[in-house]
Amino acid sequence: MELDNKLRILADAAKYDASCASSGSRRKRVEGGFGNTEGIGICHSYTPDGRCVSLLKLLLTNYCIYDCSYCVNRISSDTPRARFTPEEVVNLTIEFYKRNYIEGLFLSSGIIQNADYTMEQMISVARTLRQEHLFGGYIHLKAVPGASNELLLEAGTWADRLSANIELAVDSELRELAPAKSHLQIEDAMSKIGFGIADAADRSNARAQSPKFAPAGQSTQMIVGATSASDSVVLAKASELYKKQKLRRVYYSAFSPIPHADPALPIIRPPMIREHRLYQADWLLRFYGFKVEELTTPESPDLPLDQDPKLAWALRHRDFFPVDVNKASRAALLRIPGIGVRNVKRILQIRRYHALKLDDLAKLKISIAKTKYFITTSGDNPAALQIDSKRLPKKFEPQPRQMALFEARSGEL
Repeated sequence: MELDNKLRILADAAKYDASCASSGSRRKRVEGGFGNTEGIGICHSYTPDGRCVSLLKLLLTNYCIYDCSYCVNRISSDTPRARFTPEEVVNLTIEFYKRNYIEGLFLSSGIIQNADYTMEQMISVARTLRQEHLFGGYIHLKAVPGASNELLLEAGTWADRLSANIELAVDSELRELAPAKSHLQIEDAMSKIGFGIADAADRSNARAQSPKFAPAGQSTQMIVGATSASDSVVLAKASELYKKQKLRRVYYSAFSPIPHADPALPIIRPPMIREHRLYQADWLLRFYGFKVEELTTPESPDLPLDQDPKLAWALRHRDFFPVDVNKASRAALLRIPGIGVRNVKRILQIRRYHALKLDDLAKLKISIAKTKYFITTSGDNPAALQIDSKRLPKKFEPQPRQMALFEARSGEL
């Protein structure tokens, strides 16, 4: 098969894997080598400081010995098949990089022969790039559950990030739809990677120069909407993995119906807004001090689609408000709808010198239209008197409007 046909098939097949980001890695360029993880440069990821990083995102092959019902590359699927050699992936990465198309590589694969053989093939790509071509760019490798401890530890010496996908939030549902997989096996791979990361950190603290191991950490992906698992269940599993496995990120991927799928799977893709709400809730769990049980309720185990999860919590807990922005603790400020982590830090700094008014908050680009009902400030704020009004939730109901050509993006919950 011609290389361009392989690239078309295997780049398209890789789009279903969302656990891909390049933030958090710093790899010094080897003298005489090329590439780095911090440059400004067909998959795009964003670093914490807002830079866009382009990655060549491929499957080594979409042949697979597993028959996971939700996967288009399962062995029983009639999808067109292709396979790269490790040398072809190496050459593609180098040529794409030299043309300034990419700054790194994200490499996954179907399982061929067995877990160890597949892992060896992907490691061969990363090792060749690092050793023979002195590639200093970003490399993300998929960690294959079931691969040996030695291979997973070697993978971490060449890759900036590793990811073993948990795939479904409920183990029994995973075993039903993917009989060859289990949470036990996947989390065992995560634990081995976690050991490598912790060991490298200990050795780095003990001496100045120490080999790095997956410096950008590890991530995972959960498919949303393939089963009846609620958002509460999905977030509980994510929270467990953050605490137990010290993951850098959990990625949520809306299930995409595939041809000739198992009758047990839904035929309609879940709304993309559900995926978005899960990411917002995930952010609240990691950076805002929320717990899973605060974001959903037994009566409503799914996140509301028409409100962001922080606003929904605030409307359910109006006894917590209004919050005095000039006196409240950092934890309380983080609970206010429309005020994010960066602006909380700014508020804490500014109020040391003078009391804040609504106009001061507006200058920080805070959404006053959302925030004013939940705060008190220096000066008059009559909107805060409506906190107990039965009509308050209606003020946040979506209103029909014409989309603007350029939408404002604040990034604040």
